Amino acid sequence: MKGRVVILDTFDGRDAAALVVDGQLEELAIDPKGDEALPGAIYRAVADRPMKGQGGIFVKLPGGASGFLRQISGIAPGQRLLVQVTGPAEPGKALPVTTRLLFKGRFAILTPGAPGLNISRRIHDDDLRADLDDLAKAGMAGADETLGLILRSACAEADLDEVAEDLAQLRALAEAVLADVAGDPELLFDGPGAHDLALRDWLEPAPDEVVSAPGGFADHGVADLIADLARTRVPLPAGGHLMIEPTRALVAIDVNTGTDTSPAAALKANIAAARDLPRQLRLRGLGGQIVVDFAPLPKKDRAILDQVLKAAFKTEGADVNLAGWTNLGLFEMTRRRDRLPLSELLA
Repeated sequence: MKGRVVILDTFDGRDAAALVVDGQLEELAIDPKGDEALPGAIYRAVADRPMKGQGGIFVKLPGGASGFLRQISGIAPGQRLLVQVTGPAEPGKALPVTTRLLFKGRFAILTPGAPGLNISRRIHDDDLRADLDDLAKAGMAGADETLGLILRSACAEADLDEVAEDLAQLRALAEAVLADVAGDPELLFDGPGAHDLALRDWLEPAPDEVVSAPGGFADHGVADLIADLARTRVPLPAGGHLMIEPTRALVAIDVNTGTDTSPAAALKANIAAARDLPRQLRLRGLGGQIVVDFAPLPKKDRAILDQVLKAAFKTEGADVNLAGWTNLGLFEMTRRRDRLPLSELLA
């Protein structure tokens, strides 16, 4: 199957979406089984008790739930706050939230507290940038000075009227939410479900096809691709493979050359693993501390692998820190947990 295809369907009775590029799964979203808060949801919260040793404060959410805000300065217990969910809660822990809100649309992002009108650097056409600048100024006229705007790269292929409409709807939503601070803890805006997320973020570059008819997953073999993600072993070219094993403390990854016995086997397997690592972590919903045991290679070749890893993770939306090599020859990194682990969604 060639081309870029966005598929909207259901999985185990829940809304699900997949992005398949040339037969390879690139993105996957499945709604959770329960009533878990989705990343991007915005709550009115009440500041609770600070945890100075952890550099944050607990906040009260609706239904007796708790969130954890990594911020203490300027916040007093009992204060009303607007917070946004940044990712899933780990078992037994509070929901991670932030006061740095983002309102995301198909073509625009509004950034309260981060003023300025900005246009994606991926848009290079000077005439289009000038038109978008005029549109941004008109669309944000009279808005609070602290409300910033980013026009996304999807604007490059869009009709300007569509961009203006998206911006107007987003501004109305943002202003309504930002004005609703008083009161008890309450969900003010839910995070995007699988279908909404796909239609917001996966249509650029433009797909060859958007499949929304029931049975799309079966027709395009998505169930088999998901089953592959549930396996620990990930095959690599030339017979090598990855072993990806999440533990409670960290994610352990082992790279093996397999049946390849050529002199360059280790470097080839390591490069292939490094290039596929962002996709594997993203689709499996894995984050936190990650330790990679690459196939043995001379120290002089580590610089090559460093460049491959840096290029591979450059386009990842999640925050990634490539910490580097340990004395034992392991590579350490961290990745922000931005979605539920796939193992929990499939359980």
